Amino acid sequence: MSEFLPPTSSPITLQPGTLWQRILDRTEHALHCGALHSIQTDYEFIEQANVRFLVRISRNVARKIAAKKQEEQKKTLTGKDFNPFLPYEEDLFVADISNTHLCLLNKFNVVDYHLLIITRAFEEQDTWLTLADFEALWACLAEYDGLAFYNGGSLAGASQRHKHLQLIPLPMVPGDLPLPIAPLLMNAIPTVSSTTLATTLAGFPFVNGFTRLDLDLSQSSLSAPMVLYQSYQTLLQQVGLCVRDRALTHQSPGAYNLLVTRAWMLIVPRSQESFESISVNALGFAGSLFARDQDQMQQLKAYGPMNLLLKVAIPG
Repeated sequence: MSEFLPPTSSPITLQPGTLWQRILDRTEHALHCGALHSIQTDYEFIEQANVRFLVRISRNVARKIAAKKQEEQKKTLTGKDFNPFLPYEEDLFVADISNTHLCLLNKFNVVDYHLLIITRAFEEQDTWLTLADFEALWACLAEYDGLAFYNGGSLAGASQRHKHLQLIPLPMVPGDLPLPIAPLLMNAIPTVSSTTLATTLAGFPFVNGFTRLDLDLSQSSLSAPMVLYQSYQTLLQQVGLCVRDRALTHQSPGAYNLLVTRAWMLIVPRSQESFESISVNALGFAGSLFARDQDQMQQLKAYGPMNLLLKVAIPG
């Protein structure tokens, strides 16, 4: 196993059984006051390599583009990167999770109830995840069934430097499979309990590390975050991303995407952020892609979603 910095724990302060109602209440408030700028989309399915990819196409991304321009203008005026999390918008605040983490609504959400799990103090998005990160993540994931993901660096699709994990409810589309890649998960056998057994998703033609999880959903359980942390380390080593020097906190040698559910964990190393102007973040490897307009949608249909993922990952 790779040598990571010793894990540091952060006691959870989030009251069990309260998170989902907090998300619902804050969403209603944020919509009413105009703090939440949901991006309306239509969607289609494109099938390739036994995956029925969900491809969303924006009806209007003007607000997000305008906000990005505002960030760039602030950076030009101040000489510093704009950080939307320090300070964060109070109208988007959902809950305190621990003394190191809190959660917010995603201001420009494509999926309803999209949650951001952020560090209170600034940490770079390209630093390794810690036990405290997984404790905060599990506190939220244990509350409702969802897909958690992390874009480890700008090459992996991260748009903000401040460290943040993300969580969306499942299924991605009502009445459909929980995730488009569900058919690929059936052949991955190893399971994590007290030890970590890693494999790969054979349906992916690029480097990846995968493991099933057998976790205790009890809020009183302290073991689940440690299992997640250890699984993360093992998968990083499997895909060639590991730390040899305990003094190093930043990712070396490269970017990656992490996906986590209650049942499994997946890591995919990245080679580039986009291909032919189509950006890909962690959700792409769950089988969900985003087209900015009809031109990108037609381009994606012609090229193929799995072919796109292969271009931005590392060939297996």
